[in-house]
Amino acid sequence: MKYFKLPDLGEGLPEAEIVEWHIKEGDEVKVDQILVSVETAKAIVEVPSPQDGVIAHLFGAAGDTIHTGEPLIEYISEEDDDTGTVVGEIPDADGNEAGDDFIIGAAPSTRTHQTTRATPAVRALARRLNVDLNGLQGNGRNGAVTPEDVQQAANMNKAHGHAEPLRGVRKQMAKTMALAHAEVVPVTLCEDVDIHSWPSGTDVTMRLVNAIAAGCKAEPAINTWFDGPSLSRRQHSKIHLGVAVDTEQGLFVPVLRDIGRRSTEELRKGLDQMRADVKARTIPPKELQGATITLSNFGTIAGRYASPVVVPPQVAILGAGVIRDQAVAVDGEVVVRRVLPLSLTFDHRAATGGEAARFMREIIRVLERDFTEESTG
Repeated sequence: MKYFKLPDLGEGLPEAEIVEWHIKEGDEVKVDQILVSVETAKAIVEVPSPQDGVIAHLFGAAGDTIHTGEPLIEYISEEDDDTGTVVGEIPDADGNEAGDDFIIGAAPSTRTHQTTRATPAVRALARRLNVDLNGLQGNGRNGAVTPEDVQQAANMNKAHGHAEPLRGVRKQMAKTMALAHAEVVPVTLCEDVDIHSWPSGTDVTMRLVNAIAAGCKAEPAINTWFDGPSLSRRQHSKIHLGVAVDTEQGLFVPVLRDIGRRSTEELRKGLDQMRADVKARTIPPKELQGATITLSNFGTIAGRYASPVVVPPQVAILGAGVIRDQAVAVDGEVVVRRVLPLSLTFDHRAATGGEAARFMREIIRVLERDFTEESTG
């Protein structure tokens, strides 16, 4: 038998969730025929067959998570060949090694397999009470799940309903936020920008994009990747801006490349295309990788200030709040002006307060500048 392992679907994404099988066991398939649709942390991807053959077995059902490098499809094989695709063996049910071949899909999985420790009686109780042992924290000896653990979980399910496991984008977001919380030393700097001179129809997002480009040029320390374990940083000559996009499935952050050297018109066209691809879940994973700084324009929904989360290895994220009319002092008089609130969170391990303040100062200067030509959209 030959096994096709889940390939690397882009930039080392570790896993994917099966959305829909397009074939079934016993089907004869051709090379490049779509086998399955899977959902990664970034997009829905269709996986093609690497060869002609007959499907012997499908590993997993809709909703199951498969890790990169783990078997996805088993093909019926009449003969062994020497095409260079044999990369390993899979143990049989008895723990002995069978001589089944793998078709290269990716490097071997780095997943750590863990089995919930529970006696047969506890497992039977869990089945009777409809309790999922996976992920259940055991309080018995060496972390074993006890009958009391199962009963407590059953009582919780009865009182509050079954917990819904996070999947796809939301699952990856939770992991990323936990990583950021553990690694980053965040400081948030807030300021208001007087945008009263902006004409009607101003493209707020593009104004912010151009201002961030100017800020990074004025203070390159903000356009940096920081590596905590080695205490080293990598300053970038190009500015790749991640733009947070809110969807029903969760938060996506497509990347606008080289914003400091592209026209506003080109950037707007690229951003519109990326947003459309995100909502359709067709954006390539590579388009969500490699940001050197991030913009979150949460003010299109609600909120004045925030503490945006810096995602390593980035050093900074700029948040833009709701534009509003506000009483301010101008030339000694109180007047009503249009104000844009900004919140800059930066990793204080990699950037100083002075560097962050100079970055923010340049952004404010550019945003408050009275442009005679405006991009609208």
